[in-house]
Amino acid sequence: MKQDVIELDGAIGGGQVLRSALSLSMVTGRPLSIKNIRARRSRPGLLRQHLTAVLAAAQVCGATVQGAELGSQVLSFIPGPIRGGDFSFAIGTAGSCTLVLQTLLPALLLAPEVSRVRVCGGTHNPLAPPADFLELAWLPQLRRMGAKVELQLLRHGFVPAGGGEVEVLVQPSRLVPLHLLERGALLTQRATALIAGIAPHVAERELQQVGKRLGMTQDSMQRMDLDQGRGPGNVLLLEFVCEHVTEVFSAFGQSGRRAEAVADQAINQARDWLGGEAAVAEHLADQLLMPMALAGGGSFTTPRMTEHLHSNIAVIERFLPVTIECREEGPDRLKVECRPLA
Repeated sequence: MKQDVIELDGAIGGGQVLRSALSLSMVTGRPLSIKNIRARRSRPGLLRQHLTAVLAAAQVCGATVQGAELGSQVLSFIPGPIRGGDFSFAIGTAGSCTLVLQTLLPALLLAPEVSRVRVCGGTHNPLAPPADFLELAWLPQLRRMGAKVELQLLRHGFVPAGGGEVEVLVQPSRLVPLHLLERGALLTQRATALIAGIAPHVAERELQQVGKRLGMTQDSMQRMDLDQGRGPGNVLLLEFVCEHVTEVFSAFGQSGRRAEAVADQAINQARDWLGGEAAVAEHLADQLLMPMALAGGGSFTTPRMTEHLHSNIAVIERFLPVTIECREEGPDRLKVECRPLA
């Protein structure tokens, strides 16, 4: 039976609108037509990482695609049957490996066989969740929902050099609803400063700032020196393990930016979340919405509505028979609930 085409205006958000739409098109089998892709960004249209996501999605489901070229602001995507197997994709720049993986994962959970996917590019990119975030924060929640997924960071890749590599092993899985309303007690916290081809004092100053502002002790902070050939690169990772959720906050070193300013960026994100009562911070909220919708239900609390969350809700409700309600429960606590349509 011929499916009606879902028509979207990409101007409602950035690359996430495209990635969510591709995932949902694959999962539902519904054709997608999208215009004004990333229209409000400084470099509109498909960049290398977005194009890789489109071509990867097409390979996973044998899609017929029009408009898949760099800079394109329009795309037609007609999906076929999802297949598993071994896949390998190279972005060719430091574009985000993690965002490509997140585009494919919902479909691969529904594949008829096990899948192994390798993506080469940037594993630690300032405009995307680092691989550590997927491994420590996002995937544990998906496993609670029934997803059988393992991730390996094979090689770090920073902006601008890229050259990183991640691999995921995905077994066919059925997702079940998850309700994540409270984070629970804080169990452990740690800070890691990664450097590659950067002076060690940069990492030390970042960690000193973490100790000063968050009160972390020396035994909960570490400097990790990577192969200089991976650099130049620097990222500070703050991990907070609670009873029901682990959150990871990150900030990236850049030329001419003081180490303390880098640390403050991650610290401010962490303190914003720690100072409230919401279960998940804004990035994890964005990325839990899709699997909850595919599970047919679920809920979480997050500090506030964001552009990403708003646009993601709009895309999901176009494809799936669910309704997503958002209700303020306090000054820094928004409850987001996904339910099947009556």
